[in-house]
Amino acid sequence: MRKRRGEIRSFKRIILVLILLAGMGCRPSVQTFYYRMAAPKAGDEGIAFYSPPASDAALVNPPDGEVRNVILCIGDGMGPNHVALARHNAVGGDKKLHMERLPIRGEVTTHSANKAATDSAAAATALACGIKTNNRLVGVAPDKTPYSSILELLQKKGWRTGLTATSAISHATPAGFTAHVGSRNKQNEIAAQLLANRVDVMLGGGQKFWSDDLLAEARANGYQIIGTRDEMAKLKPAPVIGLFADDGLTTFAPEPSLAEMSSAAITLLSTPGKEWFAPQPKFFLMIEGSQIDWAAHANDTDRVVRQTLLFDMAVREAIKFAQQDRHTLVIVTADHETGGLQLKRDGESGTIKAKWTTGKHTSANVPIYAFGPGSERFSGTLDNTDIPKRIAELTGVEPFPVQKLLAQIPVNASSK
Repeated sequence: MRKRRGEIRSFKRIILVLILLAGMGCRPSVQTFYYRMAAPKAGDEGIAFYSPPASDAALVNPPDGEVRNVILCIGDGMGPNHVALARHNAVGGDKKLHMERLPIRGEVTTHSANKAATDSAAAATALACGIKTNNRLVGVAPDKTPYSSILELLQKKGWRTGLTATSAISHATPAGFTAHVGSRNKQNEIAAQLLANRVDVMLGGGQKFWSDDLLAEARANGYQIIGTRDEMAKLKPAPVIGLFADDGLTTFAPEPSLAEMSSAAITLLSTPGKEWFAPQPKFFLMIEGSQIDWAAHANDTDRVVRQTLLFDMAVREAIKFAQQDRHTLVIVTADHETGGLQLKRDGESGTIKAKWTTGKHTSANVPIYAFGPGSERFSGTLDNTDIPKRIAELTGVEPFPVQKLLAQIPVNASSK
């Protein structure tokens, strides 16, 4: 009995300490409990890797033409102030990041079906499937009815498809484009659906969610399986699964950067060849800067800047290809805003200072930038569900949104 009373007293002390901390404005770090961002190694600090645009002039859209490729870049958690903060730190307030040179811009509303502040799963479902759903659901409506994603429907039209991310490739945002499950946490099931849906190029983290049997099945279906930057540099023109970390990437060398993964994906997906299914391929590629969100959850200003700039370097790769190709639509946006970031001028130095108002997602609008044929359709104020609907219109996908047959979803990865 004495022991039991002692345990109760100890528990009460812990509760009291937490209440006192909350009253003082302190809270346990979201990063500590939910996110695994790697600490920088000596020499890796800072943003020296960033190469700013050679010009601040807005890009000139090519003449109207057929949309043959779509590159959708998603900065997870990236609100307008995240972009502005990165700009001020990297090039100064009077200059531009690569994404800011895209000639078409607007803003996007992001609420989910059941919350004013969406999570990444519901937001990805909106961006991929064109429907609102509840937080934590992936590729299904609130009643668990699955809906086809724009990636899956373009794939049916003969387009190649790809996903790159600095999270696990089975994480909420990439999952929304090719999985249909009742919980974003079912990453083993999501990995099985990624393979079952035959996404051609998958580059990111999350090796622990791919069993030996699943990888053996992938090899049997013609996938190259890689795990290092050197292996990525030697890829053959064929489908590939690149898993460069057990879970999320460290985003430090010797891993490939998001820009390098995106460049490799674009090269693979755009290379003609009879060995692959489309001699003159069209492709859809989703690029996610996953860890902008993680850094913002932790209210880590330096890491938000770094992750936003790493994402912007991947956007640069998309822009370079689109300028040469002239038939590629590039869209840059975010799934939601994280951190309630405000920017204020430091009274003494006059520099921009970050002020975080929360460690959670907010309901703030996020930016959207676009370049290429059809890009004018992405100006003004859009809802996140409008983005795949307009991609569908520009690429001849109809009907959209459309329910997906349950029979098309792997039994062991059912959303039931």
